[in-house]
Amino acid sequence: MSTPSDRLYSESHEWYQVSGETVTIGITQYAANELTDITYVEMQSPGTAITAGDSLGEVESVKTTSDVYSPFTGEISEINEAAAGDPAVLNRDPYGNGWLVRLNVVDATAPDTLMDQATYDERYPLI
Repeated sequence: MSTPSDRLYSESHEWYQVSGETVTIGITQYAANELTDITYVEMQSPGTAITAGDSLGEVESVKTTSDVYSPFTGEISEINEAAAGDPAVLNRDPYGNGWLVRLNVVDATAPDTLMDQATYDERYPLI
């Protein structure tokens, strides 16, 4: 699966797709590969206020537990209940049905710390 060019990426292997004042957030294929079999997903509830740098929730696998972070400030508007019910969707389709959270943001300007697809792929190539 190729890394989509329509989103931004973090060093902690989350992706961010900005659409107006909404940011959809998920984990990258690289993260899914590193975690291996994802067994549990728990995100904070809709209506939760998030400050840039906060954890949105966590993803657990047979290997480890990883927090999912937001570089944006806003409020959780929606969580992917399907991913909570079938966490393996993050392994199968991390850029599509495996999204985790939608955030209504105060400012949709992307932080300088985020990477475009080409930079992310160069730093973290899929093997």
